[in-house]
Amino acid sequence: MDTLNFYRKAIEDLLQDYIEYLGSNPDTEVSLAIDRERDRYLLIETGWEQNKRIYGTFIHIDIIDGKLWIQHDGTEVGIADELVAAGIPKQSIVLAYRSLDRRRVTDFAIM
Repeated sequence: MDTLNFYRKAIEDLLQDYIEYLGSNPDTEVSLAIDRERDRYLLIETGWEQNKRIYGTFIHIDIIDGKLWIQHDGTEVGIADELVAAGIPKQSIVLAYRSLDRRRVTDFAIM
């Protein structure tokens, strides 16, 4: 399997795991939106919690120029570390939700 397809599969498998984990709440729905043509992967949560509307992107990852750009990470653990555990090198992961200055002090890719 080539690198790009490995990255795609790792992202999809990980997001599917989150759907199974988060899907136990009957008042919210977690869904996966994938645009394979543009390599965009989103995990979206909708529903209600104590009469308050829940709507938003829980995780957003794009593949840009062969790197995984984490645009949003709503996890407690950190999706980047889970991607590394799945076999993706830190040099191929960009923490896009952080400023360039903050990215420079991590082990992950800057751009």
